[in-house]
Amino acid sequence: MFHALVLEKEPAFRAEVRSVDDGFLPEGDVTVAVDYSTLNYKDALAITNKSPVVRSWPMVAGIDGAGTVLESSAPGWKAGDPFVLNGFGVGEVHKGCLAGKARLKSQWLVRRPSAFSARQAMAIGTAGYTAMLCAMALERHGLRPGDGEVLVTGATGGVGSVAVAVLAQTGHKVVAATGKAAEADYLKALGASAIIDRNELSAPGKPLQKERWAGVVDAVGSHTLANACAQVRYGGAVAACGLAQGMDFPSSVAPFILRGVALLGVDSVMAPMHLREQAWHRLARDLDPKLLETMTTEIGLGEAVDAAQKLMAGQVRGRIVVRTG
Repeated sequence: MFHALVLEKEPAFRAEVRSVDDGFLPEGDVTVAVDYSTLNYKDALAITNKSPVVRSWPMVAGIDGAGTVLESSAPGWKAGDPFVLNGFGVGEVHKGCLAGKARLKSQWLVRRPSAFSARQAMAIGTAGYTAMLCAMALERHGLRPGDGEVLVTGATGGVGSVAVAVLAQTGHKVVAATGKAAEADYLKALGASAIIDRNELSAPGKPLQKERWAGVVDAVGSHTLANACAQVRYGGAVAACGLAQGMDFPSSVAPFILRGVALLGVDSVMAPMHLREQAWHRLARDLDPKLLETMTTEIGLGEAVDAAQKLMAGQVRGRIVVRTG
């Protein structure tokens, strides 16, 4: 028996931690002990039933997990191997990792870098891994240190916090946009050179504005993304990965056809394995574990439902790690 955060919709939606057994696990060629999971924005949407994230019921929440393999029938994985799992529909269509155990498909697993413990890997989680995918996308477009200011929106969130830290660590001048003025010292400690109020970006704006940003990591969407695009310098790029403000994109083609701005969509859920492995390699190299600790709060599995409510209310800074074992 082990504990799991189970989501059910009949007769009414509920999210609760309860004891289950191995018969509750889905099919998969690898059974793992989950030592730590985490709460991402998508987890919070599922746990609070704010969006139709879950598409198979009942569901075990948790799109991320880290721990060790217990049993494997897959070549390349054996008992005792350390793993990281991010996305692939886990916690949405396949029972997830906010539990003491999970059964997964081996092709979804990344071998956890030796630089990180299971707890540290989940302090990064999908949010931090997505932030690195965004940084890598900007680099592939040609962004280099010294090119100019790089904007990070939603900067006190999970994606934003890691994006600020890794971009600053790799030599970029980072400007953090946040609605939490009291967190300025936190963001500067992560490496932000300047802080701006998110209200400068969150209202409707002109399709072309004064050029400022060499690059942008946006986890917010809607008017924030539109204004960020309107302020990117000629030939710059925006890596878009989130929708905290909304899924809409109230913009025009002007930044793209008059300034050659590139809008780079970044998906973490189904990203190919070579990008996942590269991102985790880069995180091991470019993310200071001491900074990671400053952005991390640890909770027990029984606290996850309340924490999800706070995350949706904008009351969470940085990353939440969940002890599942």
